[in-house]
Amino acid sequence: MLFERRQSYLSYTGAFTMLAMQLLRGAVKHLGSRSPCSAEQLIPALRGVSSSSQQLSVSGRNHASSCADNDNPKILITGGLGQLGVGLAQLLRRRFGKNNVILSDIRKPPSHIYHSGPFIFSDILDSKNLRELIVNNNISWLVHYSAVLSAVGENNVALAKEVNITGLHNILDIATEHGLRVFVPSTIGAFGPSSPRDPTPDLCVQRPRTIYGVSKVHAELMGEYYHHRYGLDFRCLRYPGIISADSQPGGGTTDYAVQIFHAAVKSGHFECNLHSDTRLPMMYIDDCVRATLELMEAPADTLVSRTYNINAMSFTPQELTQEIQKVLPDLRVTYNVDPVRQAIAEGWPMALEDSAARRDWGWKHEYDLPELVQTMLTHINLGNQVAQAY
Repeated sequence: MLFERRQSYLSYTGAFTMLAMQLLRGAVKHLGSRSPCSAEQLIPALRGVSSSSQQLSVSGRNHASSCADNDNPKILITGGLGQLGVGLAQLLRRRFGKNNVILSDIRKPPSHIYHSGPFIFSDILDSKNLRELIVNNNISWLVHYSAVLSAVGENNVALAKEVNITGLHNILDIATEHGLRVFVPSTIGAFGPSSPRDPTPDLCVQRPRTIYGVSKVHAELMGEYYHHRYGLDFRCLRYPGIISADSQPGGGTTDYAVQIFHAAVKSGHFECNLHSDTRLPMMYIDDCVRATLELMEAPADTLVSRTYNINAMSFTPQELTQEIQKVLPDLRVTYNVDPVRQAIAEGWPMALEDSAARRDWGWKHEYDLPELVQTMLTHINLGNQVAQAY
C-alpha cells in the first residue's frame, strides 16, 4: 500500500518535478566547474523531496540525497560473505572510505572480516529488517549478491526460488521506495542450450534450464522493468566464472577453476568434475570487482543498456592444467565427471561478446590466463606461508 500511495502521489507532483528539473539544469549550466554537482546528481535529490517515504528515517531525520551523498555513497552489500562480497567491499572501502561500505549476511563473519569494516546481519527475505537497515544507515547504493548458485540450486529448487526470486522482489521494491542505485549480478547461466555459444551476444535467445539461470533472467527483466516503469537506477553485469584465491567456492559449475589451484599447491593432484575439453568464460576477481565499480560509477546517460556482458578469457580444464604445469610440472589431474554440472556447462556460453560494455563505459579486462595462473599461485603460496607462521 505504501508503494502504491507513493506512485499515486508522484503522479500528482509530476508537473512540478519536470519544471523544477528544467530549472535545475539551467542553473547548473551557469555554475561551470565551480560546482561539484551535475544536473544528474541534483535531479535524484529532487526526486527524493517529492516523496516523504524517501526522506524520513524512523527517527524522523531527513535523508534526501545530496551532492555529498553522491560523491561518497553509503553502500550495502547483501550476501557479503560469498565469493565476491568481501573483495568488492575492500575495493569500495578504498574508494569511498571504510565506514561507507556495509557488508551484510545471515552468517557470522570470520574475525578478520568483522574487524575490517562495518558488518550487520541482514536477511533479504525479511523485508522489514532490510528496510530498517537501509533507512537507518542512509544507504544510497545497494549491491545484491545474495543468491543460491547453479549446482546447489538444482539440488534445492525451493530454496533457490525463495532466495533468488522472492529475495530479489524485496530488493527491487525497497530500492525503488528509497531511490537507491542497485546492482544485481547476472551470469553466463542466464543463457541456455539454444543461445549462440561462441561468442554469446548481449541480446539473444536465453531460455536457461537451471533454476539459477531462470532466476537470473527473471532478475534482468524485472530490473529493466522497474527501471522503465518506476525510474529505478538498476544496473547488471553478466559475470563469467569468477576465480579468487581468498574465498571458497559456493556451489557453482565453474568452481573447478578455483579448486584446482588449491589442490595443485596442497597435494599436487586434482580430480575435475567436468570433461577436459569443456570451454567456459572465466575472469579473475580483481577484474570482476573493478568492472562492478566502473559500471556503478558510470553516468546514467552513457548506459545504453541496463544489463551487460563482460568477458576476459575462456579456457578448458585441460588448458588450465597445462598453464599451471608450467609452474608446477608435477600437477596430476584426473577426471570424474559430474553429470549434473557437465550438463549445465554444456548449455552455457563458451565466450561472452562484450563490445557494448567496452564501448559504453570503457570496460577492459587486465588478466588473461598466464596472469591468472601466476597471480593465483602467488596468493595461495603467500597465504599458506602466513598460516604456517601462526
